[in-house]
Amino acid sequence: MKIVCVGAGSMAESMIHGWINKRILKPEEISVTNKSDMERLENLRDEYGVNIVCEDKKDLKDANFVLLAMKPKDIAAALADIKDTLTDNTIIISVVAGVSINTIQKHVGNLPVARVMPNTSAQIGKSATGVAWSKYVTVEKQHDLRKLLSSIGGVTVVEEDQLHTVTAVAGSGPAYIYYFAEAMREAAIENGLSSADAKKLVRQTFDGAAEMMQQNDFTELRKKVTSPNGTTAAGLESLENNQFKKIINDCVTQAAKRSRELGKEFE
Repeated sequence: MKIVCVGAGSMAESMIHGWINKRILKPEEISVTNKSDMERLENLRDEYGVNIVCEDKKDLKDANFVLLAMKPKDIAAALADIKDTLTDNTIIISVVAGVSINTIQKHVGNLPVARVMPNTSAQIGKSATGVAWSKYVTVEKQHDLRKLLSSIGGVTVVEEDQLHTVTAVAGSGPAYIYYFAEAMREAAIENGLSSADAKKLVRQTFDGAAEMMQQNDFTELRKKVTSPNGTTAAGLESLENNQFKKIINDCVTQAAKRSRELGKEFE
């Protein structure tokens, strides 16, 4: 199996890390290229042992998968540069936020295209990934794609329009959680804990809660922790009084809105 990553940012690196770490792909089966940053490509080669796409783009002609992982503004130029080297057997995977399958196919024709929204937890095999595909992705190719994506986390197949919400929840979601963790750590320090103890306790709390959520209903878990008139109830009352759920709703809504805007900008 061979995959070429067109674009070499943090998302591409997270996926590369995950595939190699899970031994789904060997380093020599992965190639990378980008618009102009050779230093970045060399860093990835040195770190993971992957190939840098040569000038004749032979790697693209032999690829089973081509991963589009550039900024939305660069996708048209990137597709123009590689379209003549793609074959009908190549599955195009796009992690470019907002840019539709239809927009991609305007540039490459009737090739199998899938839009994918993973997150950076792919590097540890824990991504929450949404995927939608074009009608040219056969059942066999769907199987191959799901196998590749499931190696770096859970996969949820959705309608393409729903990917805007997937982007807002799963793609951007880790950043919200890290921000919440930062706030908890800072609050713990302000209330008397050392920085080291605060960080340790917050990490373990998130780790334990995440494990519990794998097998239990979120609401039931929250209710079991909350004794009437207890400390948890006092904390949750503060969150409710400060419209915590509305804040989260606005956060997800704004991220989804921005995903839709990006799509319109590059149609």
